[in-house]
Amino acid sequence: MSCENVDVLITPGRTAGCKVRFPDESNIFYEESFYRSVFGSPLNHGIEMTKNNCSEQDLDNYNESVLRTDKRELGHRIFVNRSLHLENIKFYGFDMDYTLAEYKSPQYEQLGFTLLKDRLVSLGYPQEIKAFEYDPSFPVRGLWFDTLYGNLLKVDAYGNILVCVHGFEFLKHSQVYELYPNKFLQLDESRVYVLNTLFNLPETYLLACLIDFFTNSPQYTREKTGVKEGELTMSFKSIFQDVRNAVDWIHLHGNLKTKTIENLDEYVKKDKRLPMFLNRIRESGAKIFLLTNSDYVFTDKIMTYLFDFPHGAKLILSKPDEPHRNWKTYFDTIVVDARKPLFFGEGTILRQVDTKTGALKLGTHKGPLHTGEVYSGGSCDVFTELIGAKGKDVLYVGDHIFGDILKSKKIRGWRTFLIVPELVQELHVWTDKCQLFAELQNLDVMLGEMYKNLDSSTKEKPDISKLRASIRDVTHKMDLSYGMMGSLFRSGSRQTFFSSQVVRYADLYAATFLNLIYYPFSYMFRAPAMLMPHESTVAHEQRFVMETPMISRSRTFKLTDEEEEENKPTKTLYVDCPNNQIPHPRPETPRNVTHTHDEDCSDEDSDSQKQANHIRSCTRNSNCK
Repeated sequence: MSCENVDVLITPGRTAGCKVRFPDESNIFYEESFYRSVFGSPLNHGIEMTKNNCSEQDLDNYNESVLRTDKRELGHRIFVNRSLHLENIKFYGFDMDYTLAEYKSPQYEQLGFTLLKDRLVSLGYPQEIKAFEYDPSFPVRGLWFDTLYGNLLKVDAYGNILVCVHGFEFLKHSQVYELYPNKFLQLDESRVYVLNTLFNLPETYLLACLIDFFTNSPQYTREKTGVKEGELTMSFKSIFQDVRNAVDWIHLHGNLKTKTIENLDEYVKKDKRLPMFLNRIRESGAKIFLLTNSDYVFTDKIMTYLFDFPHGAKLILSKPDEPHRNWKTYFDTIVVDARKPLFFGEGTILRQVDTKTGALKLGTHKGPLHTGEVYSGGSCDVFTELIGAKGKDVLYVGDHIFGDILKSKKIRGWRTFLIVPELVQELHVWTDKCQLFAELQNLDVMLGEMYKNLDSSTKEKPDISKLRASIRDVTHKMDLSYGMMGSLFRSGSRQTFFSSQVVRYADLYAATFLNLIYYPFSYMFRAPAMLMPHESTVAHEQRFVMETPMISRSRTFKLTDEEEEENKPTKTLYVDCPNNQIPHPRPETPRNVTHTHDEDCSDEDSDSQKQANHIRSCTRNSNCK
């Protein structure tokens, strides 16, 4: 089957993603392999839809309504986990690193990797490790590092191990079971470190390099929790601690920032749409703040570079010979050295920054916060009070799933927008490898045919070993299309730990925040339905009639508004009982919306709706002023 016969819709984990038309078009199946090999839910061949059940137009209408997608180009899309109405957002907050300032990959990871090697050699590590070269096809975000056994683990949302790598060696199932009973590991911070950020990519690969070097070099003897050379023992945990300390050192005291500033064109992406977009946010009536962990001097250098454009960088009334507009004028409030995620908890002292020297001014700043000034530290409580924001008034945009998204969402209730630059590659593979989905479809159809006429009375056992091997091979090809560690979001049919964090804490996510340019500021981001297997694999056209209903919970009656008014009791109804009077003999069927399906405020809470309600109220009440 060719790739042209498959319509791939980018709605992973939600509804059937592919519709396959066979050559004679006599049958239309939802792609079973999509569920068996990607979502883990087999499709029941007993509910296939044919032209005998419903017309082609009915099927197309059904697909259009159920598989509702954003019609924008894939590169411009923003993906939705929880509905969000931009009209209700009064404050747009931005992180800087990997958000406003996107560092070029793999150049920036190569720089960090080189600096890390140099730092470890200066601490006494063998000179031979300098021979390692950064391989961008190996590391992926969201891996766990098990400091006890020195393994990089790709796990699902519950700690079930999907991939286990020791150095460069991918362990087999039997090897994994020896180390981890039931292929499971609990997230224990004393043992496990989660490599969640883009800054973690160089150390992820360096950890693999070091583990491989020490466990395979002849001068070292491999042990279960480390290596030994003569009387010296080096545990995997000590190697990890050395790498972690080296990472902190090059960020705080080393020359990572210096080399970045010296080579901005090489390491930092620059987009001419940035000044224009921030101006549009201000024009919409919302306010903008910058909240970054970087120090002021580094922030000033990066932001000056990002906003250094001939267009939009000068004030409207400025003269041709006047200097460019300062980047700080695009923000209502600027906070550096925020120390997130501590900022969302107890925080630190809020101080003002001397923008001429970069030094902190004496004393605690008690407010107000002025446009054009720069502040350091503080806490979310103090900050939101000073800017006059409530939790859901704020949409915070960042790349750090823990420091930016999880804590701001979980502790403070901010709406969250996660930046995932890897989505560009993820979407490319997802759409480009559709022929692999077609292969999986054919294999699953063959598998279904082998079980088609079998039931619990069957004694024979069909030989499906070849089909299972073929399914594994095709799924493996799909995984490797993303890189050696597979997709950021899944491994085979299982969603990764990183994926579960995105779903749980990010209201929106996209490859870049600039995708907001393609949406109006009144846009309602509506989340698609999260379907269970009994919903995602059963079409509405397939009638399921209960012969003997076990439980009946439906209210089958419905009164019109006039009937409801006529039947409305004039006083509380009591039912006489020997020992009690019952105020309400049964619950009344709700006449208004009572089920809150989304976290977003209802339309009645929006400013425009409040105004419309007020006008209607005034129309009914002549005394309204």
